[in-house]
Amino acid sequence: MTTITTFGPQPRDVFERIPAYKPGRRATGVEIAPLASNESHHEPLPSVLEAIAEEALRINRYPDAAVTNLHAKLAEKFGVGADQVVTGPGSIGVLQQLLETYCAPGDEVVFAWRSFEAYPLLVEIAGGQPVMVPLRADESHDLDAIAASITDRTRIVLLCTPNNPTGVSLSHHDVVRFLDTVPERVLVVIDEAYVEYETSEDAVDSLALIAARLNVLALRTFSKAYGLAGLRVGYAISTPEIIASVRKAVLTFSVNSLAQRAAIASLDADHELAARAAEIAGERDRVVAALADTDWGVLPSQANFVWIRASGERNAALSQAFDDAGILTRVFPEDGIRVTLADAATNDRVIAVLRNTVGE
Repeated sequence: MTTITTFGPQPRDVFERIPAYKPGRRATGVEIAPLASNESHHEPLPSVLEAIAEEALRINRYPDAAVTNLHAKLAEKFGVGADQVVTGPGSIGVLQQLLETYCAPGDEVVFAWRSFEAYPLLVEIAGGQPVMVPLRADESHDLDAIAASITDRTRIVLLCTPNNPTGVSLSHHDVVRFLDTVPERVLVVIDEAYVEYETSEDAVDSLALIAARLNVLALRTFSKAYGLAGLRVGYAISTPEIIASVRKAVLTFSVNSLAQRAAIASLDADHELAARAAEIAGERDRVVAALADTDWGVLPSQANFVWIRASGERNAALSQAFDDAGILTRVFPEDGIRVTLADAATNDRVIAVLRNTVGE
């Protein structure tokens, strides 16, 4: 009699090692403020809902696998060729396509840490090696240290600006200086999921960088300022050569027909969505100013959230205070707490918690 010593098919070793992605907590009551995920609190625009309703009548048909109309619309908006655009199920889906395209087993991907928590997971799943470079004390990217971490095995550098979860953005001047030190064989991905909230005078001009260089790609999404988080559509802009390669890794029909139509309608309503983003940026600056004299050291942010650096007991105390106030936040126990911004009344609840909780 044969003894079975395994428990069926076994996953690759990497899946025994990496933790699962931890989604933001969801609201369960009307008094709960769902500020754990960086999504828009605004309801979809009427024009976008109308477009979705029209497209819903055709969901018995496959979506356009080439995403032709949305690619053309994005190309028109940004003044690039349609062959310079690729889409996917959220910017995280496009990033996965990038990693599959450029990373062979053992290749390195360099990025600041803490940054978007999906980075190390996606890199390892693709067979790559994450190289995490600590942020500076002011929560900014240490571009000199990132440049020094590039080796012969480095294939991609990820720059998240504004950075998630800290909200600190890179300057165009600093990125240009950094790119001058990076070999052209290394793809530099500028992750701009929160770019619509950026108000700094020297914000990174990724489109200018793409026009001037062979190894830069901008990664963006409709999930944040455009309010389409539930439909999952993101995109990348780069050179035609890079985009042609990435398109080969795209899962067929990965951007569904409702997402394509809603994204086009959102681009048509750009001025309305820009006003919403400006409203959030104004609330963000108000919240930061209101907390300037508290114990929590809330730094200026360029995204739709604020970051409180806190660990250990300090982190646990503040997390509990938010929970007690019915505010769901994104807690990183060893690093800090990220709080998404919403309407003024909800943001006032956040201010009250931080002003009434002593950070010792």
